[in-house]
Amino acid sequence: MQEDFLHYAWQHQYFDKTALQTEEGQSVTVLRPGHRNPDAGPDFLNARLRLGEVEWNGAVEIHLRASDWHRHHHQTDPKYDQVILHVVHTADAPVQRTNGSVIPALALAARLPAGLLAAYEQLQNQPMERLVPCAPLLLQVSELTRTMMLGRVLLERVEQKADRLTELHAQLAHDWEATAWHALAAGFGFQKNTEPMSRLAKVVPLPLLRRHRHDAHQLAALLLGQAGFLEEEAPADEYSRQLRTEYEFLRHKYNLHGTALAAHEWNFLRLRPANFPTVRLVQLLALLHARPTLFDALLTARDVRALEQFFSAPLPTYWQAHTRPGKPGKVALLGRSSVHLLITNLVVPLRVAYARSLSNLEQVENTVNMLDQLPPEHNHLTDAYKAAGFRNASAADSQGLLALQQGYCAPRRCVQCGIGAALLRQK
Repeated sequence: MQEDFLHYAWQHQYFDKTALQTEEGQSVTVLRPGHRNPDAGPDFLNARLRLGEVEWNGAVEIHLRASDWHRHHHQTDPKYDQVILHVVHTADAPVQRTNGSVIPALALAARLPAGLLAAYEQLQNQPMERLVPCAPLLLQVSELTRTMMLGRVLLERVEQKADRLTELHAQLAHDWEATAWHALAAGFGFQKNTEPMSRLAKVVPLPLLRRHRHDAHQLAALLLGQAGFLEEEAPADEYSRQLRTEYEFLRHKYNLHGTALAAHEWNFLRLRPANFPTVRLVQLLALLHARPTLFDALLTARDVRALEQFFSAPLPTYWQAHTRPGKPGKVALLGRSSVHLLITNLVVPLRVAYARSLSNLEQVENTVNMLDQLPPEHNHLTDAYKAAGFRNASAADSQGLLALQQGYCAPRRCVQCGIGAALLRQK
């Protein structure tokens, strides 16, 4: 059993309350169980209880074993002085506040419904290779419950991404254009190279980009040079030699010595040429050259089709036939599936972050609804959920399924999931 099960049982009062009393023999009447505390401190706040003949308002702390109170050092933390009841599975030790006063304990081990506990353990004990722990029981839950849970986790996922961009926006002196540049660079890393792409954005700041955005050759020299791709070996062709010469000039002009990344920091392993970081970098510089502003264009695009058009920047002639400086290879434009991933993981969270800064809830809703216009993602995770009976008809569904897996199913947070809670309620 995990502690979250006791949280669930206490929150919903799923235990036998007949002759309820503390370990010290005081009668207990729960007038209000309190609300979950998402921050540091006791688990439930603003609880209202009658202990014996006295009514109390305060906090409730929950542990599997009462001795966990000392293991977590709550006896020296003043935040826990407001606790009026210690709810535990097993009362194996008395506990005190910082002033030494004893906190009443309520043990639930003998009061938990056997069916509820069995259902919880059935979910928790599913093998970890089973991606959807409730798959064998899913038909017992209504489609409405599943749909509502997917909607909830979709919003959680978008909000988490928007939170990171809001934090980035604050770090960049509240400059939305700079935020768009940094987010766009990270997005073009497509997971395998997100980290070096993010660092590249830091060593090629937006004011420097703006000075050379009009000149594709200078832009290529600046980005490829700062990425470390012009230092690998002797230039193999005239174009590469020109790029290196241009980069040396720009590096000296802007005192960029010691700021460039090294070529070995980029990941090429197990990537198709179309996904090489050099190719993604060239696609990014083509976009920077073709679009005078980033944030305004991403913000004002009316629909997915307009955003697809935004990302369809033509590649410079040389880069249509080279995957790296001096290395011939066919290079295509940014693929449609890649564009859809950028819209999902970059554009939607960016627009949501901006709309939240204006407290424009309608714009938040309209932006999230864009995900319904995009096709679904297909991978081993989404396929597992579809096989279990979930819908995967759009990017909104896919993002909800990924959020469900990462936030609830993988860590087995079944009691905090609307689907798992519905299964437990039946017991």
